[in-house]
Amino acid sequence: MKSGGCLCGAVRYELRGASTSVTYCHCAMCRRWHGHVGAYAAVDREDLALVEERGLKWHSSSSNVRRGFCAECGSCLFFDTAGDPKLAFCPGTLDEPTNLRSKAHIFVASKGDYYAMAEDGLLRLDGSP
Repeated sequence: MKSGGCLCGAVRYELRGASTSVTYCHCAMCRRWHGHVGAYAAVDREDLALVEERGLKWHSSSSNVRRGFCAECGSCLFFDTAGDPKLAFCPGTLDEPTNLRSKAHIFVASKGDYYAMAEDGLLRLDGSP
């Protein structure tokens, strides 16, 4: 089991099952949401348990996606796509050690013009996988 949460502790969660590897999203929406590249991993919905949720709020960023964040400290926490059996979480919010590995970069064609991407051996996709 892994645990994680926001910066101030108003949202805490546990992962009770295996998660995917980390995908880095370079799309403009994720860059605005995170202040840079978005990093996500996911678990089956039933494997994510909220332990403390007093600060949890949701923002609908499109017709089928909502993003979970802490209303008290502003931490970005979750990415929820309607109908997806998995719920994505921001791996930077996990307590260490995470034991996670990186998998891919997505929406590379729309990455910000202020940074270069080093060759890291990860899969690179211009659109959604």
